[in-house]
Amino acid sequence: MTDVNTKLATRPQRRMAREPGANGAMSGMPRGTGVSAAPVKRPSKTSLVLEMLSRMEGATLAQLVAATGWLPHTARAALTGLKKKGHALASEKLEGSERVYRVPADEGSDGAAA
Repeated sequence: MTDVNTKLATRPQRRMAREPGANGAMSGMPRGTGVSAAPVKRPSKTSLVLEMLSRMEGATLAQLVAATGWLPHTARAALTGLKKKGHALASEKLEGSERVYRVPADEGSDGAAA
C-alpha cells in the first residue's frame, strides 16, 4: 500500500483547462470591457431565394441553382418550403423560355418574410 501512496504523492497536480484569472475572467479569453461583439449573421440561402423571387423579373430555376449552389431538386424543395410558410408563389412559362418563379409584388414589398 505504501507504493501506491508514494506514486500519488509524486504525480504533478492536474490543471483545469481554463483557470480563472485575477479579475474572475477565464485565462485564454481576450481581455477588455467584458462585452464581446455579437457574431455577424449571414443571410440565409432561403432569404436569398426569397429576395430573388421578389424581383420584378422573378427568377428561373437555373438562376436559383447558380445563386445558392444547390441542386435543382433542392431549389424546387425550397420553393415548396416557401409555399408552406405562407408565401404566395407564382410561376409562368412563356414559349421558348424557362419557367419563371415570382413572389407577387404586394407580398415582397411589405416584408412578410416568415
